[in-house]
Amino acid sequence: MANSLVEMYRIKDLRKKIFITLGLLIVSRVGAVIPIPGIDPEVLKLFFLSQSSSSNIGLTEYLNFFSGGAFSNFSLFMLGVMPYISTQIIVQLLMLVIPSLKKLAQDPSGHKKIQQYTRYGTIVVCLIQSYVVTIYANSIPGVMTMGIVPFTLVAMLTVTTGSMLLIWIGNKITQWGIGNGISLLIFAGIVARFPEAMSVLFRSISAGVLNPIVVLVVFVMFLVVVALVVYEEQGVRKIPVNYAKRVVGRKMYGAQSTYIPIKVNPSGVIPVIFASALLSFPLQIATTLGPEVRWLAAFANWLNPQGAPYLIIYALLIIAFAFFYTQVSMNPVEMAKQIRENGGSVPGVRTEKLEEYLTRVLNRIVLPGSLFLAFIALIPTLVQKFFNFPSTVAMLFGGTSLLILVGVDLDTMRQIEGIMKMHHYDGFNVGGKKSKHI
Repeated sequence: MANSLVEMYRIKDLRKKIFITLGLLIVSRVGAVIPIPGIDPEVLKLFFLSQSSSSNIGLTEYLNFFSGGAFSNFSLFMLGVMPYISTQIIVQLLMLVIPSLKKLAQDPSGHKKIQQYTRYGTIVVCLIQSYVVTIYANSIPGVMTMGIVPFTLVAMLTVTTGSMLLIWIGNKITQWGIGNGISLLIFAGIVARFPEAMSVLFRSISAGVLNPIVVLVVFVMFLVVVALVVYEEQGVRKIPVNYAKRVVGRKMYGAQSTYIPIKVNPSGVIPVIFASALLSFPLQIATTLGPEVRWLAAFANWLNPQGAPYLIIYALLIIAFAFFYTQVSMNPVEMAKQIRENGGSVPGVRTEKLEEYLTRVLNRIVLPGSLFLAFIALIPTLVQKFFNFPSTVAMLFGGTSLLILVGVDLDTMRQIEGIMKMHHYDGFNVGGKKSKHI
């Protein structure tokens, strides 16, 4: 591993990508601590310290998780990338009910149009959420340093611009750097909050709130969960495919045997992020507007992140998105069509039954994978309830954060390994196998 790190920095192209990625991530973290105009940071800090047990703080902690602490700072990037993810979900669901939109997405030139619609939709979602933020700020005595009308206009403009800038940064990381930019921004936000979580944990132990033995047991549990997540991420079902001899031009190509790799969890951490984004949007609006609208207050209490209804809906959404994303990324109809067009066949499966076979295999693989994802995602709440852990510690050391950290890390390392292979270097030891020279 040490040798691989040295060789990694010797490759000019890879080194450039890494520095671009780190530079853009640093910019994202700087924007997470710059407050929006019209906010008194000291009053805001005192408010959160004095209200640490309220339901709004629980929601704030939840929103902080995906924004890297930017929400409680009322910073430029306080909404994070969640509005963009929420809009992506809405667009994907609209494709299922609007055939023309689905047809447009399948067209190579139409894909850019879909991305454009997604960006426009993100702006609308940002404006709605930023307006809700101004109402929340108005409920905090003395936090605003200007009138409500100018503050509302300034806050909506700066927060929306900040979120769109953050999305641009994520896209540029994907284009010029290493890894998936949006996922890396969430990854960086989680990592940035670890020092604070450790500080809260040590203070809780010193104050006698937490038993050191219980903390040790919980950390052992987390290590086991990390091992299970890595093991599950590496799990693959290989479907053998045989290709007959065929003539291309004047050349005869011999029979070939290959396989289709289907991961136990093909969707990675996408279902967890999608489910969280879909729930955070209405929850933020309901919690903020609750004091003024009675039915929204009742909805916010019913959908409390610590309550059973929320946990059940959260788990069901994760399972649903796991199936949905797998069907989008690995469509069995398209897979069967490509196999047939290239003269391939799956041993023991009739050609006309290929779609049915691939669908059955995918469903059998995705079901346990999605159940595992849902269970891991619920660990923070279970730990907080049964072991009385602080919410900050439970969120950052819980299943959702572990899934995101491990999934994004493995995906980024695979990309680095691929670039290193292209430059005739040994790759990282991913999945327990040493990469060979090519």
